[in-house]
Amino acid sequence: MIDNPHSDRRAFLKTGALAGAALVAGAPSAVAQTTLSARHGITRGDAAILRFLAAAEILETDLWLQYAELGGTQDSELPGLPTGGSPAYTAALKNLDGDMDQYIHDNTEDELTHEVFINAFLVSKGAKPVDLDQFRTLPSSKATGANQIGRLTNLTKLTIDTSWYTRYRSRNENPDLDPLFKFAQAVPSLAIGQFPAIPRSDADLTPNDHIQAIANTAAFHFAFIESGGTSLYPSLAQRVNSVEVLRVVLSIGGTEIAHFQTWHDKAGNAVADPLAPLTDPTNPKLVFPNLNVTPGGEDFQTNLIMPEPCPFLRADFPPVSIIRPTHTFGAAMGALKALTADGLFIGQSKRFFEFMQDLAEDADAARREDDR
Repeated sequence: MIDNPHSDRRAFLKTGALAGAALVAGAPSAVAQTTLSARHGITRGDAAILRFLAAAEILETDLWLQYAELGGTQDSELPGLPTGGSPAYTAALKNLDGDMDQYIHDNTEDELTHEVFINAFLVSKGAKPVDLDQFRTLPSSKATGANQIGRLTNLTKLTIDTSWYTRYRSRNENPDLDPLFKFAQAVPSLAIGQFPAIPRSDADLTPNDHIQAIANTAAFHFAFIESGGTSLYPSLAQRVNSVEVLRVVLSIGGTEIAHFQTWHDKAGNAVADPLAPLTDPTNPKLVFPNLNVTPGGEDFQTNLIMPEPCPFLRADFPPVSIIRPTHTFGAAMGALKALTADGLFIGQSKRFFEFMQDLAEDADAARREDDR
């Protein structure tokens, strides 16, 4: 971590959400590329990238454990489970897919292994691992099935950017080529309100359409989170020096892509027959349209879950199906801004934001030696 914080450390809190997780133009001055030790051969820049990714995985594990406690398969493979779960919430999730509880469990386990592995790899290279335990101060859900422990993330007041949905369907726009282009929101109400993605208490378990709206919110949040990882890993990989570190980043990043593909599919089920249209009876501002009807068209078609071809590198190249965005400048800070705008950190301390911004700034300052 940088010992002397930058003067604009908190500026990111004022800029709002980005269209994707890696869209900030520009980057701070480069982190020195000297190795931590001649024996281990990892650069300080590589360590900074891995430390930010470790922090991101710790945050992901924290939020996924909350989903797993209430809506995942209940077994002893995950810490703190089984809790018995929340049968009503689990049933609402399974309306989207009969295997949702298993998918949630497995996604949670994946993120846990990512955080543990990256920290272990850092230690093996003589670098400092990441520990966020001091920031586990947020409350748990009071619903039956939730462990009553301190959390890093808040899943009760989410504002979800659902533009990832149309960004991956667009054949004409790529945020790498036009960062200012505004992709349409799949569920506009999710992008402007604050909504729970888990039951806050057992009072949220009824009526049926209310708990279904919470499950639908979770489904779009799953995909939002994993779309960020899908872009973040290949974006930061372009700044890595060590071939071994590159192998770590690309290999874990591939798992994030698999997660996103899964959740992209399940989110589509929330905005199609027979579940949609649906209005939350306890908060009529939250509406899940049937996207195959309104607005309809290819950009909203719910069974298109593979990336449509789009422009890449230059507008005059032929379209190609790709991860988007992957522009590397400001990738870490872009991810942090997107997560902050999502509402995940509502209630967190000033020290938490300062710590996370330091990690993001260091990661974005890393450079490949041939780019210096």
